[in-house]
Amino acid sequence: MTAADDARFSRQVDFLKQLIRVPSENPPGDMTDFAEATAAALRDLGFEPEWHPVPEPFVRQAGMRSVVNLIVRRSFGDGGPVVALSAHGDVIPAGEGWSVDPFGAEEAGGALYGRGTVFGKSDISAYVFALLAVSDAPDGLNGTVEIHITCDEEAGGTLGPRWLLGQDLSKPDCVIASGFSRSVTTAHNGCLQIEIVVRGRAAHAAAPDGGVDALETATGILSALYGERDRIAAKRSKIDTDMRPLLTIGVIQGGVNTNVVPDRVALRVDRRLIPEETGEAVEDELFALVEAAVAPREGLEVECRRLLLAEPLRPVKGADTLADIVQTGLRERFPDPGSHTTGSPLFSDARHYADAGIPTVLYGSGPVSLEAANAYSADEHVQLEDLRGATDVVAAALRMLLDSDPVSQA
Repeated sequence: MTAADDARFSRQVDFLKQLIRVPSENPPGDMTDFAEATAAALRDLGFEPEWHPVPEPFVRQAGMRSVVNLIVRRSFGDGGPVVALSAHGDVIPAGEGWSVDPFGAEEAGGALYGRGTVFGKSDISAYVFALLAVSDAPDGLNGTVEIHITCDEEAGGTLGPRWLLGQDLSKPDCVIASGFSRSVTTAHNGCLQIEIVVRGRAAHAAAPDGGVDALETATGILSALYGERDRIAAKRSKIDTDMRPLLTIGVIQGGVNTNVVPDRVALRVDRRLIPEETGEAVEDELFALVEAAVAPREGLEVECRRLLLAEPLRPVKGADTLADIVQTGLRERFPDPGSHTTGSPLFSDARHYADAGIPTVLYGSGPVSLEAANAYSADEHVQLEDLRGATDVVAAALRMLLDSDPVSQA
């Protein structure tokens, strides 16, 4: 590494610190301040980011307060592919238990701490500085690189990647999107979340016969759901056996007092989908399961509704070629057993690109494992060497893609 490389990386870390120090928790999902700060930081680097706010009615419908998407574009030569790099700036709430300020962007032991250092903001930094590295030596390159900085991944991505595609603001030929770990990911699980509400009739515990016990019915539904959990436990995805269908009952609410027959019980269910499954089919199966578990009774009502449906990321034509390109640079920069192509049990907004038929892989600045970086927990952090290495890998992938457009030829 040269002194110039070290100076650039120091600037990159400062850029990432700027992003971390702007809280962007979702919920509540008020993303304007983050977008403004990011746009200003990008302009300081010589970019002219496009500002694409999402209209308020759509934002409210998604349960957020404001959404602004940013696009950076830079073209090289004549013709060539459009390569998009997609990362999100919204993060989960910081929560408790931190030993440092979650928005302080503190360095310690070769790592940078803060909410978003693993999921989203470090990848924004890696993508921006990979593009800067490519821009320093553009000879022989043809094509356009776009950086999509979106703000609703934690709410599903419908106002981020899907919005950009649906509004014809971008038409990429391939996409490298924010990753979960050092591995190149070509597929991931999806997620269906539903709410089941059982309504009965309240009555005093001294005269319970006048009531309709919602909890009694809910107990039968719970038994059926746990039976379904056990039934699907042995299934595995053919793409990656680490991806499997899962069912978790995460919330149970009901009752008003100890001496009252409960008139309402609500259950919330999280069902993880493997790529071979479709959300609507699984939803129909769960609703039918609930219906079969309920004995009809006067005064009893059961309602099922969808809370969230995020379909799995399924590989499309060209994705394997794109993965091989990223993997080539990855093995050169990180020649260890943790660097490989895989699926993931988590889900992301990258699926919207693949749903549109665009070859998409996930890769970013994460560590070998999510546990190593405290992802989604207190003291989340990125190793600075991982950040630097990922930037090099993405820059190498961009050069290969802009040199010969191998994905479109696949």
